[in-house]
Parts: sequence; structure tokens; C-alpha cells
Amino acid sequence: MRWRGGYLDVSLAASGVVLNVLVASSSWGGPSAPSWVAVLLALLGGLPLALLRRRPGHAALCLTVLLVVYDQLDASTVDAVQILLPVAVGVLARLRGWKWTVPVAVLACVATGLNLADPGIAFTRGAWFYTVAIVAVPVIIGRYLRGTAIRRPQEESAPLLDLLMAGGGVALAVLATWPNWDDGAVPVWGVGLLAMSSGLALGVVRRLPGAVLLLESGLVILADQYAGEVGTTLQILLFVALGVFVTRANWVWVVAGYLLTCAASVITIVDDTTEITVWRGLALTAMVAAPVAIGGYIRARQAAARQAVELAAARTRASRLAEREQIARDVHDIVAHHVGAIVLRASAAQYAGADGPAGEALADIRATGHRVLEDLRGLLDVLRDPTKEDIPSVDPDDVVRDAVARMTAAGLRVALDLAPDTERAPLVVRASAARIVQEGLTNVLKHAGPGTDAQVRVGITGGELAVEIRNGPGAAATPGELPSTGQGIPGMRERARALGGRLTAGPAEDGGWRLAAALPVRTRRKC
Repeated sequence: MRWRGGYLDVSLAASGVVLNVLVASSSWGGPSAPSWVAVLLALLGGLPLALLRRRPGHAALCLTVLLVVYDQLDASTVDAVQILLPVAVGVLARLRGWKWTVPVAVLACVATGLNLADPGIAFTRGAWFYTVAIVAVPVIIGRYLRGTAIRRPQEESAPLLDLLMAGGGVALAVLATWPNWDDGAVPVWGVGLLAMSSGLALGVVRRLPGAVLLLESGLVILADQYAGEVGTTLQILLFVALGVFVTRANWVWVVAGYLLTCAASVITIVDDTTEITVWRGLALTAMVAAPVAIGGYIRARQAAARQAVELAAARTRASRLAEREQIARDVHDIVAHHVGAIVLRASAAQYAGADGPAGEALADIRATGHRVLEDLRGLLDVLRDPTKEDIPSVDPDDVVRDAVARMTAAGLRVALDLAPDTERAPLVVRASAARIVQEGLTNVLKHAGPGTDAQVRVGITGGELAVEIRNGPGAAATPGELPSTGQGIPGMRERARALGGRLTAGPAEDGGWRLAAALPVRTRRKC
């Protein structure tokens, strides 16, 4: 990005020199000074902009000194330096703190006052206001932009920024043109309305850059035709609109906007007495190219900032995934250790000669432990390789049947009613229903105990997958034998809510317990 920064510095300096040349070109070759002196003064007046990004304070001080010197020499480029000085002070307020901004702004006000003061003419209240406002407005805008950059590194909707853009545009248009409001064919109020409209349009330039560019071009042409010298000042606002337009549009539209701005500038600058030369044509095109270069640079910086944010987010996600993988490995090691110990003890007890119901229970514990270990290894494989596509899936209906079989083996008397039409439901809904059945039957075994009658019904009713688990009164389980975390029903309710469904649980009429869930489902229509 360093070469882009140097390119912008050169573009800024070139735009400053071009502005000085255009302002002073009408008086070249006069009796006051040779043409080469005017060219030298124009170069000196624009070159400080090359320091604007890296050393804005030095650039503003150079322009302040040049403004005083040019005013004493009565140089024709003094007006161009007067325009560039507030810009430099605004950039200084944006990039540096108050220790630099306040003294330089005061010096800029003094230099502006010296430029406005004419020998033998009283310094009026309006002149005082203009002297302070032309420096204070860019300082306020610069400080606001500095605070916005610190608080919001990403581009966001900022109504206050739009308000400041509109206020700055109106201030520039009014303060720089009000002495010439009575020079044209249009009444004073009409010229004032034209200037204020051009300034206010900048308030929506970030949202409607193309429309504002067209509006500013039309206002510049109208002002040039009917309001005398007002169009020259409004041309600055046109350049601002072009720069913002470049940050938003593709390059085809950028070329169209550049040509439109060139056409409006030619109409404004060239009149019947203007001598058209190749040098002036190149200077005009370079002047219009300056906001295009600045807008393109800002656009590249914004794209780089967005890429940096996306890269940081990707790195954060990768870090979280790595941390979760490490947690999964730790959980796998801990759970696998305890489950392995359970399997080993069950195998040892079975090998010692346990038979009957105890032997069957031990065999079931051993088989379940082996299955848990296999599931843990499969889960860890998936976490280690997120791109793995052949992830084994289990049929939710098989999960329901397996849960019923296991609870039956544990002592419950479970009757299952699994409707065939459940296969039409989405897999995620069926999987959630299967987990609810598992947890519901586990709660029956915990709280009602072995020997309890239970009924499980799963089917589609009214566009919903209905799950009902009902059990009658039974002998309560031995306290402490089947520990409970107290999260069973809240977890099932959260699972149902995640799918847009509902879950209820409470005592039944016969003294037992009833759990019911309804999960929304869109069944496939038969053709």
C-alpha cells in the first residue's frame, strides 16, 4: 500500500498546483510580474499538499506563511492558497490532536484576516465572521471524523456525518459567494437559494452519489449562466460529489462521471474571452482527475479495511474451532476413561460368574459401553476433520425403537405406537423427536421406577409431529440410585422451541405423568 500512498501525495500536490494555475492564469503576462514568476508562485502554493497526509501541521503552516506573503506581494494565486488553507487545517484536525490543531487554526485565522483586510477599508462584522468560520468549520468536521474513526472502524450509517457534510457545504457555498449574490441577472434570494441547495445536497451524497453528482453539475451550469462568479465556488462542491461518487460506483460509471464533471467545468471556466490552449486543457483535466484519484484511493483503503475485518473474523472462527476441538479431545479422554473403567468392571464381574438378571445387566452394560466408546471416536473424527462428508447418520425411528427396547430391558413395560407417516417429516424434526422419547423414557425410569407401564405415541397430526409419553403411577426409584441433573424437561423444551414447537409436561389424570411435544413439520405432498 506504500506506493498508493505516494501516488496520493503526488495527486494532492498536482491538484494544488493546478488550482493555483487556473486561478492565476487570467492575469499572466500582465505588467505586474513576468509569467515565470506566476508559475513559480503557483508551484509553491500547491506543493505543500504533498505533506498533507504525513505532516498535515507542516503543510498548514506552509500555506499560512504563503498566504501572508502572497497577500503582501498582491500575487494572483492568493485566492487559491486561501482555499487550500482551510482544507489543510481540516485534515490536521482529522489526523492530529488539539495541541497541533488549535495553534495552527489560530494562525490560519490571522492569515485569513490579513488577506481580507484592505488598506483604508474598515474590517466589518461580516469580515470577522467569515475569517473565523472559514477555519472553524473544517476544524469541526475534522474532529468529528477523527472521533468517528476511533469509535467505528467500519463504515456505518452516520446521520451526524451527513449533517456535517450538509452544514459544511452550505457554509462554504454561502461564505464564499455572498459578496457576489447581486452580480448576476437572478435576484439575490435566488442566488442564495441556489448556493444553499448546492451545499445541502452534500448531506445525501453518501446515499445518492449519482443523483447528487447530476444535481451539482446542473447547479454549477445554472450558476455560471445566471449568477456570475458563484459557479466557480460551487464547482468545489461538484468535485466533492465526484470524489464520493468514485468511492461507490464501478469504473464505467466513474469515467462517465469524470466526463460529466469535465463538461461542467469547461462551461464554467471557459467564456468568450478565454484563450483555449493545450496547457489549459491539460490543467483542467488534471484538476478534475484529482478528486477521482482521491476517491479511488479511499475506495481501495475501504476495501482493504473490509478485507482486514473479514480476515480477523476468519482467524477468530479458526481459533474457536481449534479450542473446541481441544475441548472435545479432553472430554473424549475423560469420558472414555470412565466408560472404559465401567466396561472393564462389568466384564470382570461377568467373568467372575454372575448369571441370571445380573449377568444380563452386566452384558448390557458392557455392550453399551463399547457402543459409547465407538460413538465418541466417531465424534472426535468429525471434529478433527470438518470437511469430512461421509458422516454416519442414524435413523431416528431406530433410535426410538432402541430406546424402547433398552427401557423395557431395564424394567419398564413400554408400549410403542410409531406411525408410518413419520417418515415424511424432515430428518432434523424426527431426530429431535427421537431424543425427546429417549429423555422422556429415562425420566419415567428415574422417577416412576421399574415395573411402571408407559405408552409412547409418535405420529403426524395437523401438520405437526406429535410425541406423547404417558406413564401410570409406579413405585418410585430408590433415591440416589438414578441421579438427576434437573435439566431433562428444560432441555427438551428448549429443543422443541428451537424448531418452533412446544412441549408440555405435568401430572396425568390417573396419577401418572404425561409429556407431550408438538414439532412443526411440512409434509411432502403426493403427486
